[in-house]
This record gives sequence, C-alpha cells and structure tokens, in this order.
Amino acid sequence: MSEENNDLLNEQENNQETITKVSGMFKDWFLDYASYVILERAVPAIEDGFKPVQRRIMHSMKDLDDGRYNKVANIVGHTMQYHPHGDASIADAMVQIGQKDLLIDTQGNWGNILTGDSAAASRYIEARLSKFALDVVYNPKITEWQASYDGRRKEPINLPVMFPLLLAQGGEGIAVGLSTKILPHNFIELIEASVKHLQGKRFTILPDFPTAGIADITNYNDGLRGGKVRVRAKISQYDKNTLVITEIPYGTNTSSLIDSILKANDKGKIKIKKIEDNTAAKVEILVHLPGGISPDKTIDALYAFTNCEISISPLGCVIEDNKPLFVGVSEMLRHSTDNTVQLLKSELEIQLGEFEEQWHFASLERIFIENRIYRDIEEEETWEGVIKAIDKGLKPHTKHLKRAVLEEDIVRLTEIRIKRISKFDIDKAQQKIDALEDQIAEVKHHLANLIDYAIAFFERLKKDYGEGKERQTEIRVFEDVDATKVVIRNTKLYVNRAEGFIGTSLKKDEYVCDCSDIDDIIAFTKDGIMMVSKVDTKTFVGKDIIHVAVFKKKDKRTIYNLIYKDGAKGPSYVKRFSVTSVTRDREYDLTNGTKGSKVWYFSANPNGEAEVVTINLRQVGSIKKLKWDLDFADILIKGRSSKGNRVTKHAIKKIELKEKGVSTLKPRKIWFDDTVQRLNVDERGDLVGEFRGEDRILIINQSGTIKTIVPEITTHFDSDMIVMEKWIPKKPISAVYFDGEKERYYVKRFVVENESKEESFISDHPNSQLEIVSTDWRPRADVEFTKERGKDRRENLEVNFEEFIAVKGITALGNQLTKDKVKQINLLDPLPYEAPEELPAETIEVVDEENLSDSDSSTSKKKEKNDQKKKSNDLDEEGQTTLF
Repeated sequence: MSEENNDLLNEQENNQETITKVSGMFKDWFLDYASYVILERAVPAIEDGFKPVQRRIMHSMKDLDDGRYNKVANIVGHTMQYHPHGDASIADAMVQIGQKDLLIDTQGNWGNILTGDSAAASRYIEARLSKFALDVVYNPKITEWQASYDGRRKEPINLPVMFPLLLAQGGEGIAVGLSTKILPHNFIELIEASVKHLQGKRFTILPDFPTAGIADITNYNDGLRGGKVRVRAKISQYDKNTLVITEIPYGTNTSSLIDSILKANDKGKIKIKKIEDNTAAKVEILVHLPGGISPDKTIDALYAFTNCEISISPLGCVIEDNKPLFVGVSEMLRHSTDNTVQLLKSELEIQLGEFEEQWHFASLERIFIENRIYRDIEEEETWEGVIKAIDKGLKPHTKHLKRAVLEEDIVRLTEIRIKRISKFDIDKAQQKIDALEDQIAEVKHHLANLIDYAIAFFERLKKDYGEGKERQTEIRVFEDVDATKVVIRNTKLYVNRAEGFIGTSLKKDEYVCDCSDIDDIIAFTKDGIMMVSKVDTKTFVGKDIIHVAVFKKKDKRTIYNLIYKDGAKGPSYVKRFSVTSVTRDREYDLTNGTKGSKVWYFSANPNGEAEVVTINLRQVGSIKKLKWDLDFADILIKGRSSKGNRVTKHAIKKIELKEKGVSTLKPRKIWFDDTVQRLNVDERGDLVGEFRGEDRILIINQSGTIKTIVPEITTHFDSDMIVMEKWIPKKPISAVYFDGEKERYYVKRFVVENESKEESFISDHPNSQLEIVSTDWRPRADVEFTKERGKDRRENLEVNFEEFIAVKGITALGNQLTKDKVKQINLLDPLPYEAPEELPAETIEVVDEENLSDSDSSTSKKKEKNDQKKKSNDLDEEGQTTLF
C-alpha cells in the first residue's frame, strides 16, 4: 500500500466520531437536576394541589397569622427560611395565588389579570389568610412534617387541604422533559361534583376562567394530553359602527388583545378606525369601524385573525408518590374528594380521642373530689405514697371508666388547686361530663356515617363561601370561522390573459377584482384547462385565459356553462357544472381530453343563471340549418368531468349571447342552529325557510326592537332574540307592551316599513317592556287580571287582535288594553287563516357529485317549455339525431 493511501486512511480514522461514556458527576447530575425541577419546582402535588413554593408560602402565612395584614415583603422573608431560592420567585408566586382570590385576602395594588398590569412592590402590598384558607387548608394535628432544607425548622410534606384546590385554582409549569397545564374550574361546580362522587353518581366538570369569555369544550378530553379548549372574547355590537369587547379569553389581557387587533389591521386582515380601552374593574374595549364595514363580518374576522379566539391545550400532570402522573381532571377530583374523606376521618378520630381523654379526666376529677380522696394523702410523707393512696382511693369508683387509670392521670389530679376543690359543683361537673358524652356520641355517629358527614362538609363550604363564585365562562359550541369569507380584500388581482399570468404585482395588466392574500384563485383557459392556485405576486396558469375569479370552497351555487370542441375535427359538446373542491395547482381538463380541443363559449353564473345563446355554423357542403338557439336551462347540471351533451358534429363559426338567463337553482334552504347561534345551509337545527335573492329574515328582540336582515351565514344574533323567521312583508306583527310613562298595557299591529333599519316598536320610557309578540295572521291572547282587595277577581279577557285594532304604523302608540291591573297575558292558538302562497320558481336542482357521467341519473327537472320545437331533436344532414 502506498504512503498516500496510508495517509488517507489515517485521516479518515482521525475524522470518525467517538462515543465516550460519562461517569461520576456527569452521569448523575442531569437526572438529579431533572428530578429536582419536576418534584420540587414545576409540578403540583395531587394531595394538596400546591407546588413547593406555594406550600411554603401558605405555611409561612400560617406561622405569621394573627388576624391582621402582614407586609408581603415580611411574608417573603419568612418564607425564605423554608424555600432555598430568591425573594423574587417567592413574591411572584404569592402574587399569582393572591390574584386567584381564594386563599389570600389582599390589600393594595396586586395587579390586574384583565389589563396585565403588574402588582406593586412587595413592600407596598399586604396580605393575610382568607377565612376559606383557614377553614380547609390547615390542621397541624393531621399534618405530616419534615425538616426544612437547612434542618433548622419543620415544614409540611403536604398540607391537609380538604377541597379540590388544584382544580379550583388551576396550575401550569414547565419541567425537564414534561409540562403541566391544569385549567381552573368553578368553585361551586367542584363542590357539587364532589358531592355526586360521594353519592356514587356520575359527574362532569368543565373549565371556568376568571377572565370569563366563551369556551368551546367539545374536545376538552377531561383535561388529558391531546385535548383542546377554544376560548373566545365576548364581542357585541355597541352601535352601527362600533363593537364592544366585554370579556376576554383566558391567558390574554387587554393589552395583548389590542396589540393583536392592531397587527391584524396593519396586515389588512381586518379594517378598523380606532380602538378605545376603557377597562377598569370590568373589560370594555371599543372597536370603531369605518363606514361600510359589516360589524358581523368584523366580529368573525376578529375571531379568525386576532387573539379574540385562542386555543388552550390542557395537560393534566401531577406528582403522586414522588413520581409524575398524567391524569384527567375527573380522576383528580375523585382523588381529592377521597383524600378529603380520609382527612375528615383522621380529624374525627383525633377529636374522638381528645373528647374521650377529657371525659376520662373529668370523671376522675369528679370521683377524686366527690369522694374526698384528696384527704387520703394528708398523712403520706413520700411521693410514692401519695400516688398509691390516690390509686387505692380511686379503684372502687373506676369500673365504669373506658381505660385504666395511669400514673399520669394521678399526677394531674394532684395538680388540682385547693380553690378549685373548694368551689367544686357536682351538678356542673356532671353537666360537663354529659356534654362530653354527647360530643363523643356525635363524633362516633359521624365516623359511622362518614360519607354523609363529608357531604355535609362540602355543602357547608358551598353555603359559607359559594356566594359570588358563580360560573363566569359561558359554555358554547363554536362554529368554525371561514377566514376566506371574513378577511378584508386588501389587495388587487390582475391578469395577463395572453401570456397566462395572474397575480397582485401585474399592475400594468388587466384588473380582475379585489382579493386577500389568503384567497385561492380559479382560472380557465381557452384549451379547456382549469386550475386553482393561491394568491401570489405572479403565477403562470396557462396561456389564453378566458376567466379568473376568487374561488369559494364548497360553492354549489356558482354554475359554469361551457361549450367546447372535442379535438381539431371532432364534434362540439355543451355542459353545465359546479366546482366545489379541487387540489391546488393541479390542471383539470374540462374537455374530453382530445388533443386540439378548444372552448367555444364559457360563462360563470353565481346563482346558476341559464342564458340562451345562438349557434352559428360554417357554410360547408349542403347543411340545411346553419343557425339555432341553445337554452342552457335544458342542460342538466353534472360533475365537472362529465363529457356533456353533443351540440353538433359540424364546424361552428361563432356563438352569440342572445338572452341573459335567470337562476335555475332552487331557493336556498337556511337553518338556524341554536347551539352555536348561527345560520347554516347544512341542515343543522331548525329550518328558517327557503330564500331567494331578495328574501330577508325577520328578527324581534325582547327589548322591543325589530329589523329584517339578509340571510348571511356570518350573521351574529343578540342574546335576547325571541323571534326569527322568514319575513313576509305584508304579514302584520301583533304586540302587547307595557308603557312605562302611562303605566298601562297597549295593543298594536303594524308591518315593517323600513327593511334596512332596526326600529323600536314600544315606547322609549325606561320602564316600558314588551309583554308578548306574535307573527300569526290572526292571533289571540288571554288576559288574566290581578285580584284587588275588597273586589271580586275580574274574569279573564280574550283578545282577538284583528278585531281589537287595525294595522297602523310602527310608531303608533296603539290601543289601551285595559285600565285594570293585569297579572298575566298568554298567547292562545291563532284563528284559522289561509296565507297567500308564494309562486314557485322554475328550478333545476344541482347535482353535488363531481364525477357523474352523461348516462348518470339526476334528480334535476327540466324547465317546462312552451315551444315544443325546442324540445324535439333536430336531424343533421346525415340523418343522425343530435340534441339540436
């Protein structure tokens, strides 16, 4: 082997990686550090719900507790005797506990979880234990202790918490290799769930956040790994051009929320004029919109593009037996409740022992004094003699005692003062013994019925501390916001038809429409190729572009009409189709796939319009019919890959538009899903009606306002909405309302006069209120009167609205119902009435399947034609039957 090869081998050996096994300190240090972080810093214990720093803070506060406030700096310094870390981490942990408003009674500026403002320095704020903490967290008699880190003091291993504290407060932390995120839950609901568990019933607990908001817990997964909670801000319309945010998602604050809104505005996702933050004790963020911007779409856009909606991924990880344990919140509650039962049992057993000791000594004391045994020791000269003399004197009287008399008992008897003996009252002594016996019996009863005692304990906690702790977060199922439908069209789309480019940077070419940077664009070319591509600065889709538009996914309403030539010399075909889903940047051939195919005619119709075109053939040979009309309404709507119906085998000269068409689609059915408070076309919820382009929805609110709206899927509805139905303009609305100024009930009937404006149909006095409202043609109501003192109750009055009052203007006061005091008004079944029927539209139903062939059946119906000649098939020169 040459010297050069030897050098090469040596160089390769030197470059190879070597694995060196570590030993000594390096072998164990990382594991020790990881164990320390997991067990002693980041993850709470399942027994009491505290991390070590939190437990030491609570223990220090109990050490210092005298009922008065202590400076937080003083508490932090005292905690450092138990916690081997700096004061900053202790102060931060204490502020977090105080902000949860459960264990610590705070005084001073402790920060604001709504605005994100931090607390004042620890030397300026004060704290003391809350009554709840003193009630459920401490009991030294049943606490296990261990030496502090320096061995000078004792600290609790776990505090005897008799409440699911971890679930009430929540907790999160990041350790080495794992993390935990336990969401806070409602105080009252946790107690009720604990009671159900003790009763052997099933229970469910859901998160409840201190920042309120709206939560969708569909995928909560019991707080286990892989779950997800979606939380939204509560947004409503303040006025025509203003939105107000009154509650925010957990984990955000008003500052971060406003920043996210401003960033979305800067990126063009939403369009706002300005933001006002009026947050103090409650959240109030006013979002001012420019004129012409839809408030409903802006609300959805805020959810889609800002922190007004966030996703939280819970992860239930706790420490049990010095090991991390991944567990769901239901199991945490069961463990906490069972632990509470055991703590209550230990507490009762200690109480029983104390009461029995007190009874034992009280009985000995009575025997000792009542039988004057103290006189037996007068002649004794030694301590042993005194003990024996008392023991001998007690023996005849101690048969009823529950345990033997010990020397310690006799020593205690010798410590009784002469003054106490001289004032000894036998009756009072017996009363004390009887009271102790009652207490012993009560404790034994509780031990014998431990579950009932635990239930009563939880019920007492709910009664004593549940006030003001009602649920804050509204639980609701969300409907996903389609970002493409609510995004602001912040850029312009251009096309170079000849060269085949589309994009936002082609400003010298033809303008197509406004679009957003998250839109998809659909394009059709002269050779029958279709492509959908993401909006970009410049994208090649194919030369000779004949149509470009923003693509809407699952759009069944847009129908494309197409006539194409199959190959260079083949026949021509006509087809109608929709495009509901595609693969982005993939070419789709809409012809039969023959080389040389080209499009004769193309149109895109957003409401399924079917136009009439004129076919002109070339003068070749002896063709008799060179011109005829083709009505697209006669063509069934099929999948985009269908071949289509043959128009003619002869060469077409040109195709001209003769007559614009009307929609051939059925009226759109719209449903209202009460769960998510949204309209939809997916048959979820209750059917509102069938809507054509000009139809509107009637909305009536409990506040006495009425309006009509276009049935848009993005519409948001007020919480006090009481009527929602398809609006029939000539149908009157009947109402009974209480006029606050005149203090009388009035009846009125009216029709909506201004369809684009929300109006109030009751008086504007603050005490005015809507009693009943009906949209029936001939409604009736039953009026029940209040019985007045000294008078007989007036019989109920039946009101026929049609006879009681004529239809008047919406601003009319109406007719007074009665002067008597009304107790209740109820709607009755309406009188029979045949409403005028709406004229049915001539329709063709859309076939949703993408890949139907020409022979596939369809439920579509052809429009009836008066001209039977258009239905008959024409014969071409060779006698073949074609469509035309």
